[in-house]
Amino acid sequence: MGGCASSCEGGGGPFSEGKELVLFVMQAHGGTVAKSPIPDGGLKTKCRNCGESFTLVTFVGKCPKCKGVHAVSPPRCDDPGNIQYAGKDFSLPENW
Repeated sequence: MGGCASSCEGGGGPFSEGKELVLFVMQAHGGTVAKSPIPDGGLKTKCRNCGESFTLVTFVGKCPKCKGVHAVSPPRCDDPGNIQYAGKDFSLPENW
């Protein structure tokens, strides 16, 4: 995990915000963290783009309605308030 507690190569870290946090989580540990399940079944939240309620079940996920990309880092996954939104201009690959 060398360095990931504060930042990894390319900037960002588990306490980043917005798109920077989403990119950090997507790249953490070779991309394995992003698709890992959040403990206890995930975090209930509302999409920061369209307001749709959904449960973020993996550390990076998208709103089922508008496909807005959201993420939370493992050290902060105990509070839905820590979920970050990547912004309207960001999308995940089709096979996500």
